[in-house]
Formats: sequence, C-alpha cells, structure tokens
Amino acid sequence: MGLFGKILEKLGINRPAQAGQISQGQPEAQTAPAAASSQAPIDVVDVVAQLEKLAASQTQKLNWRVSIVDLMKLLGLDSSFAARKELAAELGCPSEKMGDSAQMNMWLHKTVLQKIADNGGNIPKELLD
Repeated sequence: MGLFGKILEKLGINRPAQAGQISQGQPEAQTAPAAASSQAPIDVVDVVAQLEKLAASQTQKLNWRVSIVDLMKLLGLDSSFAARKELAAELGCPSEKMGDSAQMNMWLHKTVLQKIADNGGNIPKELLD
C-alpha cells in the first residue's frame, strides 16, 4: 500500500477502485470499472471533524489546513522530506516542483486534499481552491 493509501486508511476511507486511479497501470484500469460497479455506494467521511478532533488532542499545534507536514504528523505518518517526496512521486507531482521543497509541499498539500475529496472525504471547497 502506498502512502496515499495509508492516508485514506487513517481517515477511514476504503475505496480501492478510487485508489487504483492514482496509478495509470493497465491491469488496474481494466479491473476498476468492474470493481466499482459491484461496490455499494460509499458514505462521505467527515474528514474535517476527524482531523479537528485529532488536532485538539495534540499538545503540539498542527495546522493540517495549510501544511502537508502537519497533516501527515496528525495522521501519525512519517512526514520527513523523503516520505513527502515519495508521496509526491506516487501522486504524480510535476518534476519542476519536485526540485523545490516549498513548491512540492504546496502542490502535495492541495493534491492530497483533492484526492481525499475524490475518494469520499468532505474537504471544504476553500481548501481545494
């Protein structure tokens, strides 16, 4: 399971057909429609409530709304540069952003939130813009 899969798992979002869309591999592309059609509709997960509850329980102030590092820490995941770079590569970060950690982090934060929303998480529109 990739890092993004771990993020979904920590949030209680289990959508293997959607997670398969991250990879452009041919076998998954062929099996995803069949898997998606046999699955029951997935309820929307209240990601904001979960993350706010986790943040309130922390002694360290973690601002998951603007920081990919804080989001990963809040979920109990490795937030090191190497882990973020691995996640960025997994999600298809453009190579020109991979060379600049600030640009990569901004892209990664926005992309992770969008992909969480795509997989059934209720991410507010203002965080996706």
